[in-house]
Amino acid sequence: MSVPKLDLAPKLKRPLSLWNPLDYLRLLYWVFYFPQALRWYIDEFGGGDNLAKQKTWQDQLAYLRQHPVQLQLSIQGLILTVITPFILSQLIQFFGVEIAWLGVAASIAYGVMIGVKGVEIWGETWGLAFSVTGGLAFSVAGGVAWGFTGGVACGVTFDMLVGIEGGVAFSLAGCMAGGVTFSVAGGVGGGVIFSVAESVAVGAAVGAAGIVIGAMVGSVAGGVAVIRPENWLISTPVNFFSVQNKSWLFPRITSLPLPKFTDRLINWLIEDWETGLDNINQLLKYSLQFIPAVSAVNQVLNRAPDEQIIYRITQLVHHLFDWELLHFSSASLETRLKLEFIENLVDFPLFFFIPNNWKQKIKNKFNADIRLDTSPRAAAAGFWYLHEKQPGKAKKAFAVVRNLLYGEEVYLLAQASTMFQQAKTENTIANLSIPNFPKENLLRPATWKIMNSLRRVVEDIKLINHSASRNTKSLAYSRAIGELTEIIDHKSEIPEAEKELIVDIAEAWKSSLEKIGKDIGSVTITKPVGNPYIIGNPVTGSLFVGREDILRQLEELWITGNQLQSVVLYGHRRMGKTSILLNVAQATGAETKVIYVNLQRLGEVSQGVGEVLMAISDEIAAGLDIESPEDNDFLQLPQRTFERYLKRVVKTMAYRGLIIALDEFETIEDLIQRGQIDPAFMGYLRGLVQMQPDKIAFAFAGLHTLEEMTADYFKPFFASVIPIPVSFLNSGATKTILANPIDNMTPVSKDQEQNTADNEFLLDYTGEALDLVYSLTAGQPYLVQLIGFQLVRDYNDRLFEQGVSQNNTLTLKDVETIINPKFFQQGRYYFEGVWGQAAQDAPGQQTIITALAPHPQGLTKDKLADETGLEGEVLEQAISILLRHDVIEEQEDNYRIIVELFRRWVIMKVTNENS
Repeated sequence: MSVPKLDLAPKLKRPLSLWNPLDYLRLLYWVFYFPQALRWYIDEFGGGDNLAKQKTWQDQLAYLRQHPVQLQLSIQGLILTVITPFILSQLIQFFGVEIAWLGVAASIAYGVMIGVKGVEIWGETWGLAFSVTGGLAFSVAGGVAWGFTGGVACGVTFDMLVGIEGGVAFSLAGCMAGGVTFSVAGGVGGGVIFSVAESVAVGAAVGAAGIVIGAMVGSVAGGVAVIRPENWLISTPVNFFSVQNKSWLFPRITSLPLPKFTDRLINWLIEDWETGLDNINQLLKYSLQFIPAVSAVNQVLNRAPDEQIIYRITQLVHHLFDWELLHFSSASLETRLKLEFIENLVDFPLFFFIPNNWKQKIKNKFNADIRLDTSPRAAAAGFWYLHEKQPGKAKKAFAVVRNLLYGEEVYLLAQASTMFQQAKTENTIANLSIPNFPKENLLRPATWKIMNSLRRVVEDIKLINHSASRNTKSLAYSRAIGELTEIIDHKSEIPEAEKELIVDIAEAWKSSLEKIGKDIGSVTITKPVGNPYIIGNPVTGSLFVGREDILRQLEELWITGNQLQSVVLYGHRRMGKTSILLNVAQATGAETKVIYVNLQRLGEVSQGVGEVLMAISDEIAAGLDIESPEDNDFLQLPQRTFERYLKRVVKTMAYRGLIIALDEFETIEDLIQRGQIDPAFMGYLRGLVQMQPDKIAFAFAGLHTLEEMTADYFKPFFASVIPIPVSFLNSGATKTILANPIDNMTPVSKDQEQNTADNEFLLDYTGEALDLVYSLTAGQPYLVQLIGFQLVRDYNDRLFEQGVSQNNTLTLKDVETIINPKFFQQGRYYFEGVWGQAAQDAPGQQTIITALAPHPQGLTKDKLADETGLEGEVLEQAISILLRHDVIEEQEDNYRIIVELFRRWVIMKVTNENS
């Protein structure tokens, strides 16, 4: 059986007419039996109930002129407030009850005043409800009551009538608010207090008996008026077996739950959760059946499997009409109703004689706080706290469900939101250490898109704080302001639960940035931009970023330790190993000297080991200014000559330690395999490593880890060196390289600014462009530099050669434009190097790469075996090596190529070979 789809909205298809008497009856029916229709009417035909937001009566008048439907509704409400009491009083008089018409008129005026005040404070819908019900309450009760002559009778009659109508007024006001605690508990308590207050006012003139009896009768009348039992009694029979999906048959104003209604809602939610939630929203919009709605949702969530809890609550909060429903998925509705009633009652001035501490003790007996004792309650509380802009509490709530499906994602969302909310100034924002965001299979992708925008803003603010380049600061500032403005202007795209929280963060950050905006200048591009990006050559100085962790590790091993430690740096081609060695040589200071030797320059070795040691000695001599031995000595006794030279170097050098960095170390392996040097050379090197560990150490850089060098002549190294992998740059370092490739560290005076600007990098990137570069390269340093190089070249060509007007901000489209066959040809040394390395060590690597290339998301091991025909140890070994060489990665049981550009190159290569 399919779940019926409720449609409880009014069926009116036109605005109410000022001249149609039936429309006045419809409006009167709405006020007393379908008050939610007033809100619907103004939203549907009147442009929304924003009248109360206008600050002055002139603004309110201007607003009504712009919204004639609301102006007409105000007039209709005024007419009803004036005419209806006279008609009703005339009818009462017809049955022999004496009416004091002066009292009726005075009370109508008072009712109109209540309505006007209601419009001013709460808007059109609330004001109309108060006007009509208030007018009836005071005018009819006043006319009838002052028609009598007895004091006690006057007080009782007046308060009974005012209690009924006053209670209705409070109840309708609660309906307009859409919140259960005010409409039910507040309505009952308010109706009682309203009645008691009036009984005191009138009873004071007629005696103590009038006060007591009037208060009792009025209180009962007010309370009954709020829950509207007559509406419940009339509607229960017609809705008992099935819900009557018609506007005039379904009860709108009684908070008493319909019989069996909770069970019906539970069945709907179990059978079709989304349609059931739509029906729940219909009830919240167009009725007061909040109690069964809350109960049904809670019971179904408590029965849900753990893996469905967070997903179901996410569906619950999507376009939720009344957020109190979510609140009471973790707090107790029953306790809250009792507490609201008690608070209204004991805080009323009539009970002034009760000590405040007693009142507080009474209230404390009712704990209506949010609970985190079950997974559904904790998950609901987390989203409630996000909606209430309390991410710290949301983080605590989500921590309870962190182990559930999507639990880690929502926990990270709350964690990041807490950090963002707490950062108020540009300095605190720049110092944020943001956790890694989830990337795939997201529950809330729209939110993470915004969170990534905020992350980009953090990175831009770091550039503003740390860069000495005026143009870099200006471009980063413009980019950050643009990101924040985009978030604020498109807040409707953010899910409702976290929308106000994120917008508040964006507005606070934007305000903080704008305070420093005047101190950041801008630059106009009038000549070709100098290309600061370096392709093919090592990167040094301030351009070298993103390897701070490796530099710090080397400094610990070579500077702060008691003895020097030999290391091997490994990674695939053009990963930045040479740059690390050159830059660490500048970072070791006066304590330790690093001598860099590029073994690839050896070329063909015809004189054996002596030629290798001669090349190393030449570099040491140049770096330390200590003359090396004669070439002939190296050729006759190479090992002995080099060892003696090292001892002389150690004895005479001005440094505490010496690091000999041998780059392209796989050259030694090639020379051994070609028979150009003896395999015993590796044993000799090991002896050098251990000769004076407090004075000399070696740094070997190459494509392989020592564990992969399985030939016998490498085994002595296993216990002698520390392997250090050199992998990809992280996202932040990648974006810093692109956005701030030139960093002028020396402050300049105003008269030097123009010269400085000539040396600055004058282009900027959008956040999306930076994200795309990272997703294409995965932070591969050579490819990052190559993209930057091509972008600058393309920009200069279009602006100064083709004469096409250009914005100085590089966009997503600009990046996509330069990724073409020419780019892949330019980067062929990298692509072919990785491809060629995959042909070594273990068979099947290139086969696996070829099979993975058409699948950006990757393949499972089983599907990979089917695609390649590889199996067993061959498949396992090939995968293992590709993983270690950072060619592929494993994500959720899928193997995929890490670098997107390499994946595309492989596809092009295979296509060309097959064509």
